[in-house]
Amino acid sequence: MPELDVGFSSCPNDTFMFHGLMSGQVEVPGVRLRAAIADIEALNLRALGHGPGGDPRLPVTKLSAHALAHLCDRYTVLGSGAALGRGCGPLVVRREADAQLDELGALRGRTVAIPGEYTTAHLLLRTFFAETRAAPLSVELMRFDQIMPAVAEGRVDAGLIIHESRFTYPDHGLVELADLGVLWEQATGLPIPLGMICAERRLAPALIDALEHGLRDSIELAFADPSRSRAWIREHAQELDDEVCRQHIELYVNAFSVELGDEGRAAIDELLARGRASGFLPPAASPWR
Repeated sequence: MPELDVGFSSCPNDTFMFHGLMSGQVEVPGVRLRAAIADIEALNLRALGHGPGGDPRLPVTKLSAHALAHLCDRYTVLGSGAALGRGCGPLVVRREADAQLDELGALRGRTVAIPGEYTTAHLLLRTFFAETRAAPLSVELMRFDQIMPAVAEGRVDAGLIIHESRFTYPDHGLVELADLGVLWEQATGLPIPLGMICAERRLAPALIDALEHGLRDSIELAFADPSRSRAWIREHAQELDDEVCRQHIELYVNAFSVELGDEGRAAIDELLARGRASGFLPPAASPWR
């Protein structure tokens, strides 16, 4: 049976959704799936052809919406597996003592650590910072789990945080400067599209359909019995605290993860359209089949 590599992150929301597929409790007819687990920016770069060591592009992979904007000719979005919702956007945080940093515009001339050039968080930050008319913005690339210590130690002025950092930043003596998800929802009324599972367009349509259905079944299985995946989630999570893992899953895995639906698709289209209108994203084809 041929093997098919599937890229997703080690974050609890992804391992929760993919456990059924990767444990063999849910099958995709005709192929054996093999996990390629990496940080979301590493997955973005690999899909863009910039992976370390010249690793080939993955046939199925999680992508940030920002990276997808550069890859619509190569990848199409699956209707299942997305990280998309309300109240789950990236945060900009600062040290508590830096009270003068009270709005995005105050970051003019400062350095902000970001979790990757092609992350959706970076796209949102650029979009909303531009609206303050306070450009330019200086950024420094870091792995998402290195950002909070860098801010706390004063190596950067602020940090753009994602994943479980949303729940743990107060432990580092940091406070919220801006919630980009709230800004997005206020501007559009739509849920915020952070990442989605995508398949190469060269794959047979029947296989893409089977992958989509299999992932949906895997998510529904995880919801039906969360205890099945708990050990696997803990094995891969950067944050091993059970409560943080639970909060992470509850925030990022929802009805949109099971099925994007019309509203989920509209949110992705809106984000790509706004990025293109701003000149930050290139013109590209539709992400849909």
